[in-house]
Amino acid sequence: MPRGRYSLHDPHDHTPLADERFHCAPGPSGWRYVSQLTAPSGDHSGSVDLTLDELGRPIRLELHAASWQVRGAALDGVTWVRTDPTGADATEGNVRAHAFTGTSPAFLIATTRLLRLTPSASATRVRLVSLTEPVLAPRTVDQSWALLKRETHGTDNGPLTVDEYQVTALDTGEQHAVHIAGDVVLAAPGIELEELESPPSAFG
Repeated sequence: MPRGRYSLHDPHDHTPLADERFHCAPGPSGWRYVSQLTAPSGDHSGSVDLTLDELGRPIRLELHAASWQVRGAALDGVTWVRTDPTGADATEGNVRAHAFTGTSPAFLIATTRLLRLTPSASATRVRLVSLTEPVLAPRTVDQSWALLKRETHGTDNGPLTVDEYQVTALDTGEQHAVHIAGDVVLAAPGIELEELESPPSAFG
């Protein structure tokens, strides 16, 4: 069960946004990721609890940020309920999309589990509902993912397989690279892996 800490920053001006302490593991139903976020001030700023089924679909999502909350799942596309900080207003949403995405590295892992790309495959298009801090406003985005290469590196804990993905935002054409080993993001725009207490889990 990997445990560690990511630092999150603005990918454009590198302003620190939060530290995300996480643990994750494959399980009987698929994969689960749980994390707590701390703002640069030291205050608690949110949390992520995401469970995927064995096909990589989100069967349970609970997201908190700045007292906003979203609960969601894959149901007729993806369905969610977004609650404001007062708890008085809850807004339901549904979009014909494949999964959710957002600031947390968990969503990058989730997308790779859903797509199951191979290095020889061409780019695959995916529609996601992006939940962006600080108010978790939902926005539908279309992306293209391609697995450029898969390399195995020797480590003290045995071989480590690293996948390099190219992600393209289809509305702007902007591209960026994402490096993932098992269920841990090694590097991505706005994400740095600062600590890792145990090796990534290998998916079957």
